[in-house]
Order: sequence, then C-alpha cells, then structure tokens
Amino acid sequence: MLELAKNYGKERLSTKAVAAKQEIPPVFLTKILKILIKDGLVVSRRGPSGGIMLAKPPSEITLREVVEIVEGPYALNACLSEAGQCTRKPHCKVHQVWYKAQDAMLKELDVPLDKLL
Repeated sequence: MLELAKNYGKERLSTKAVAAKQEIPPVFLTKILKILIKDGLVVSRRGPSGGIMLAKPPSEITLREVVEIVEGPYALNACLSEAGQCTRKPHCKVHQVWYKAQDAMLKELDVPLDKLL
C-alpha cells in the first residue's frame, strides 16, 4: 500500500514491480491484493496499460483500515474482540487496562498513508 501511495496520481504499477520494490514474494502480494481490490482500496486493470493503483487518495486510507481489511478486526485480548463475551468483564481488574492499551494502539494505526511517506 505504501508503494502505491508513493505512486498515487501517476501511472499504474505492475504487481511484479511492487513485489520487487517491497521485497515480498509476488504470490503473497497477489493474495493480499485480491483482498484489497475486493474491499475497494486498490483497483486493477489487465493489459498493456494495466497494473494496480490506489482507489482513492492515500490521505483517505489509514494504516488501521489496511490492517483490518487484511487481517480482520484487531483485538489484544479475546474480551475486546467483536465476539468477546466475558462474564467477568464487569468486575475484571485487567479489562480496563486491555481496553486502554488497545485504544492507544488503534489510535496509532489511524494514521493516513500519506503521512507515512
């Protein structure tokens, strides 16, 4: 995503070029791209003038959004997940600590991609 953000507003990039610049296996990149394309963060076109690019400006995409699209909602502890149902939550001494830690981490991830360039 950072490689695409650097190139935003220019020509489309080939997946081969992105994989080489980011030093990641092309097969891995292809798997991640399928998810990012399906969720509307990346657009792809085949053919001689084809390639990939961001679907919207990097200032409108956060690192958190990318992580959650690829990996799903993030929770430091099971009690903080969307499905986290813990009967001890109302009187748990540690729950609030987990909550504050997760909140701080998610705020850090809420940085737009253009700020990471």
